[in-house]
Parts: sequence; structure tokens; C-alpha cells
Amino acid sequence: MENAQQAMRIRRLAYVLLAALGAAVAGTGHAQARDTISITGSSTVYPFATVVAERFGRRNANFKTPKIESTGSGGGIKAFCAGVGVEHPDIANSSRRITASEVADCAKNSVTAIVEVKIGYDGIVLANAKTAPHYQLTLREIYLALAQDVPDPAGTQKLVPNPFTKWSQINSSLPADDIEVLGPPPTSGTRDAFNELVMEAGCKTFAWVAALPRAEQLAACHTLREAPHYIDAGENDNLLVQKLEKNPRQLGIFGYSFLEQNGDKVQGAHINGVAPEFDSIAAGKYPVSRPLFFYVKKAHVRVIPGIREYLAEFMSDGASGEFGYLTDVGLIPLTAQERAAVQTQAKDLVELQLGSH
Repeated sequence: MENAQQAMRIRRLAYVLLAALGAAVAGTGHAQARDTISITGSSTVYPFATVVAERFGRRNANFKTPKIESTGSGGGIKAFCAGVGVEHPDIANSSRRITASEVADCAKNSVTAIVEVKIGYDGIVLANAKTAPHYQLTLREIYLALAQDVPDPAGTQKLVPNPFTKWSQINSSLPADDIEVLGPPPTSGTRDAFNELVMEAGCKTFAWVAALPRAEQLAACHTLREAPHYIDAGENDNLLVQKLEKNPRQLGIFGYSFLEQNGDKVQGAHINGVAPEFDSIAAGKYPVSRPLFFYVKKAHVRVIPGIREYLAEFMSDGASGEFGYLTDVGLIPLTAQERAAVQTQAKDLVELQLGSH
């Protein structure tokens, strides 16, 4: 009974502090207390966070199941950085690391104490329907298919508007299908990672492009074509999979976890001769893999009930460990040494230092 009363007093205190925080930030006394963790951001991290949130809600009678929105990494971090207070998210999921400019935007809005939690790894796949031909692609071929401007096929050292409309025009061994790729929007962390890991890497296989000044490199490597060759498919990766089923001649870009969950419907292209599989991503052999993160607003930890407990659940061995339940939905776990370090950082709420990893 005494423990129950103590728990009740702690929750009441949290609500009082919560209301005070919201009122202070809003500048009025009308802010409503919030007793549910608010999470936003990456569509790639969304399924992992959702599974953790559901288990967290079932296992912790004192806390509500967190509310999670899938807005894309960029949109989620923007909302996260908008301010401190109950009207702003507590946690931002991201399929790329937060940037220095985003940290600066956070600081402008008094979001100065941020905890970075690296949860594991994911691969970016280029997939199509299982009823369609299987693709064997190189990073250079993907770049030539999707860049707005490409090195002149005639061999001169200049960029020209992309002339390729079919995959077979790039490599005669590829299908003679139109180049139609469904991919993430500019607000997506998957788009950022794809530009860096695929487009830039493929672009730099041309030595003279790799020698260009950085600004010219980025323009040459990161500028994607428009429809019908590259089609912005939004943030809903499950919907993207459905579109690929309906049009087997299209390819789609999304995280490995969605390939894992829809292996009966879609197949992942080999890239540089390596299949997008759990073992190849974990071993670092698959060329298009990236770390996944979430970011915690430290100012909210004391006033929003359950944030520490949610972090503990997410980073537990049973969730994101080598044999944790998140591996069943496609998360590639951290190494044991890296996990131990991240677990300590999450437990101690160590604040982000962008110069470190």
C-alpha cells in the first residue's frame, strides 16, 4: 500500500511539473499536462519504435503506450527542435544522424540538452515485385539511372541532361524496362542516406567528377531526376510495397526491415554483387547500410512520465540485443561492445556531442 501511495505521489508531482513546464514555454497558463510520451520522425525507425512502445505499454501499468507519428527524419527533427514544452515531441526517430545545422536550430529554440541513442543498423534496398526480373546493379548504374545530369556518354568531361530512359541503355544485361523508381521525399532520412551512400558513391566512380570542388560534386551527385524516372512516393513504406505489387516493372527504395517483412511480395536487388540480407548488412559487406537513431529531449525526462523506462526497454538485450525481438522485424543489432556503450549513454542521459559517434 505504501509503495502504491508513493507511486501515486510521484505521478501527481510529474503532472504538476508537466503543467508548469508547458505554461512556462507557452507563456500562458492554458497548456495542458501530457502523460503520454510523444515520438515523431523516421518512417524507417517507426516500426521498431512501435513494437517497443506496444510492449512498453503492456508491461508498465503505470505508463501509457507512447504516441508515435511517422513524418520522416527531417520533419521529425524539425518538430523536435521547435521548442521545449508539452506541445513539442519528446523523442525524434531518425534514419540518419542529426546535423550540426539542426542542432543549431534546436538551440535557437532552447532545446540545448539532447541525448542521442543509436539503436542499430539498417540497409537501404532497391526492390521490385517478386513476379518481375531480379536486378543485379552496381552503384554506378543506379547513379546513371537516377541522376538529373550525368557524365557525357560520349566521353567528354562534362555533365549532360540524363539521356537514359531504360535500364538496358545503361547496361545491356539489365531488363529493357523503363526507369521508374519510387523513392522517399526530401524530408526523409532514407533519401539523405541514399544520396550519400548510393548516388554519391556511384557518382565518384567517375574520377573527374570525384575531383570536382565539393559544391559541384554535391550538385552532380545528389540531384535526382523527376517523374516519371524518380517518383516521390511519400513516407509510407507499406504503401510503397503495395504499389510495387501493382506495377511489377517499377522499383522502390526503402529500408531493409520492410523487405524483411514483405519477403513474400518483393525482392531486393543485389548491389555490387551483394544481396541485401541480415548477415551481409551485419558484417558490413552490403554497400548500402546506415545506423539508426532516436533523440531525446532531456528537459522532458523529469516531467513526461515513462521516458527513462521507455529508453530502458528499447535498449534492453531483449529488445535491440543480438537475439532481441526487434531483430524479428529487421533491425540489425549493434555489436556487443557498441551496445554496452550506448546502453550506458541512454541510462545516464549523456548529452550529444556532435564530434563523437
